[in-house]
Amino acid sequence: MCAGALGAAGCARLASKVSQRDPALPIPSGDIRPELRLLDRLTYGPRPGDSARVRGTGEEAFVASQLEADSPEDPGLLLMLARFDVLHLDSMELRDLPEESVQAQLQAISILRAVHGRNQLLERMVEFWSDHFNIYARKGLASFRIEQDESTVIRPHALGRFRDLLGASAHSPAMLAFLDNQQNRRGVPNENYAREIMELHTLGVHGGYTQKDVQEVARCLTGWTLENRFLRHKGAFRYVPELHDDGRKMVLGHVIERGGGESDGEAVLDILASHPSTAKHIARKLCSVFIGESDESAVHLAARAYADSGGDIRATLRPILEPRRLVKATPILKRPFDLMVSSLRALDCETDGGPALQAHLASMGQSLYQWPMPDGYPVKSSAWTGAMLARWNFAFALASNGIAGTNTKAVTKPFEAVFERHERSADQSILTALEGADPQERAALCLCSPTFQWR
Repeated sequence: MCAGALGAAGCARLASKVSQRDPALPIPSGDIRPELRLLDRLTYGPRPGDSARVRGTGEEAFVASQLEADSPEDPGLLLMLARFDVLHLDSMELRDLPEESVQAQLQAISILRAVHGRNQLLERMVEFWSDHFNIYARKGLASFRIEQDESTVIRPHALGRFRDLLGASAHSPAMLAFLDNQQNRRGVPNENYAREIMELHTLGVHGGYTQKDVQEVARCLTGWTLENRFLRHKGAFRYVPELHDDGRKMVLGHVIERGGGESDGEAVLDILASHPSTAKHIARKLCSVFIGESDESAVHLAARAYADSGGDIRATLRPILEPRRLVKATPILKRPFDLMVSSLRALDCETDGGPALQAHLASMGQSLYQWPMPDGYPVKSSAWTGAMLARWNFAFALASNGIAGTNTKAVTKPFEAVFERHERSADQSILTALEGADPQERAALCLCSPTFQWR
């Protein structure tokens, strides 16, 4: 049911207005101002006043500042984050807490950082790499290891060099356990991580590797396991020489001579990170997130930038985030997390990111850290068109202050970041409905509109 102070009658009236639209939520055909398109693509959507700031600084300067990601964090955000145990305890200490509590804290932290983080492109890239190197929280002890993975693997390297990111992930206890490499040993190799590091993390499914390459990479990574000895830091990365296959290996045409030990795995990471297929795979995935439609010229330029820069992620992003390219790009349907965060930002909400908000995220289909496959939540718009009612319910509840722990500030004032995108929109049915609506209805209708649901 639609929640909150709108009431049954108001909810029915709004639902009727929204349902007059094509239920498939058509792509909006109206013009969106260039700064709004940039804000939608580089950030989690504008907050009141953001559009004016981008117009004042200029589009190129805005993109450059987001790529630098050097703004000091909001002290208010840091204060909010300080209350979460998962940011202060290591993975062993966290096991004293209920797993559900740890997972709820992880989701709340992600929501708060996305809503309030000043370095918005960095937050988007943290989400991108968290999907790229996906870890399912409900497998084994992953819930207790994910925060360490994000703080030591994803966040520090999200705009750095891909080889450093790949190497940090390959040493991550959360990743090694999720993809079973702690079971990979001489004589009985486990190929799970070896396959995914090529298919998903680097080369791509059509990247030119063979089953023999999978087997050889698995041999190179034997002995990369987790600490389990008495009075040691259990669960930390550990290389065990006696478990390693030290024979000669051949990976993607490169000979790895016998006797290399742990360096065999490092050699594999070097080969994969510098491979042309990896450059193309990473470039294509980044284009799909920031541009949407297949833009082969952008893929080519980004892949070349990756290769020329030695896998520098900022350099790879620059041709993709060129303002003229983004402004002309076709809309991308917001995934549930994106929709939730952009709504909170547009309505200038205060939130604890807690269970009530997370329940709406779950109903829309994207509970964080809950995707069981190693490929991460899908990006294609077609994957997210089956939960429109849940999206509308969220919009109605948010606009009416019907979500516990979340407060829409000053609901009687115009919501600039929501309404301004309709000024040149062809979504005439929404514009007509706004004319006679009260502030809560106006906010809900705008959040439900195709113009807001797509970015």
